[in-house]
Formats: sequence, structure tokens, C-alpha cells
Amino acid sequence: MNETLKNIRERRSIRQFRPDPVPDEMLKQIIEAGLYAPSGRNHQSSVILAITDPVLIAKLSDANRRIWGKPEGVDPFFGAPVVLVVLDKADWRNRVYDGSLVMGNLMLAAHSLGLGSCWVHRAKEEFELPEFKELLINLGLEGEYEGIGHCVLGWPATGLPEPLPRKEGRVFFVK
Repeated sequence: MNETLKNIRERRSIRQFRPDPVPDEMLKQIIEAGLYAPSGRNHQSSVILAITDPVLIAKLSDANRRIWGKPEGVDPFFGAPVVLVVLDKADWRNRVYDGSLVMGNLMLAAHSLGLGSCWVHRAKEEFELPEFKELLINLGLEGEYEGIGHCVLGWPATGLPEPLPRKEGRVFFVK
């Protein structure tokens, strides 16, 4: 089977990570894959915040937990040592589509390198908070950005989950 198709079939969401750091070279490869995602009109307005600072990850995780309505002690990022936040310009009509393609590429690239990943929601609500808007300003991102998603990644603490059967009746051929 083609390696790309194999990675698509085998990738699973990982919800328990080892604390071991991800080598910078691997992280750069994953980010590059995200940057090569298609975008409407080749707009390329999606940005990626590559966060490995444990203090900032903890702040993001806590904000995410509160937005989600979960009690203290719940880590929506599953202990991942890397959080890649995908954002796009808030006024770009294809922001969610383009950012979703970036997220897909990030997760497939991580899997292809032996890392686990998971898409975690609530980035939109997080980056509406003043403290995270300020983070974007401090990074030099001008204008309004909307959070699309978090790609949390790292070394899986356990093996890959077994795939669930694919649901029937989801493809219709029109010839």
C-alpha cells in the first residue's frame, strides 16, 4: 500500500502522551507539512503557534478546561509536550476550511514520524480572551485572528488504538 494512504488509515487520536520532548527537527518537519496544506486562492493566511514552553501550555490547557466546563485537574491536552495552535485571519472567509487542512496535514505528518497527535477544540474561544490576544500581539501578529484548533502532539504513552469500523452508506457514486 502507498505510504501516504497507509498513514491515513493508521493515524489515530492519541489521548495520553509521554512527557519526553519532541526533537526540533521533527517538529520543523511537521510544521512544514502544515504550511504546505492547500488554501483557498493560495491565500496562505493560516499561522501556527508552536508551543513547547510548559508554563504556556499549562495556561492554555487551564483556559481550555474552563471554557470546556471541566473541573480542575482535567488536562484537555492529555499531557502533550507540544501544542501547535492553528489560527487564521478572522475576516478570511475560508479560515475554518484552510485551517482545518493545516490541522490534517499536521496530524498526518506527526503520525508518519512515529508521533501521536490529537485535534483539541476551543482555540477560537481561547484566542478571544485578552491574555491570548496579547500573546498574538507580542508575537507580532497584527489584525484579528481566530483560533481554528490545537494539534497536541508527542510520543504516545500507549500503543495506537484499534480503528473503529467505517460506517456504511457514506459514499454515493454518480456516473
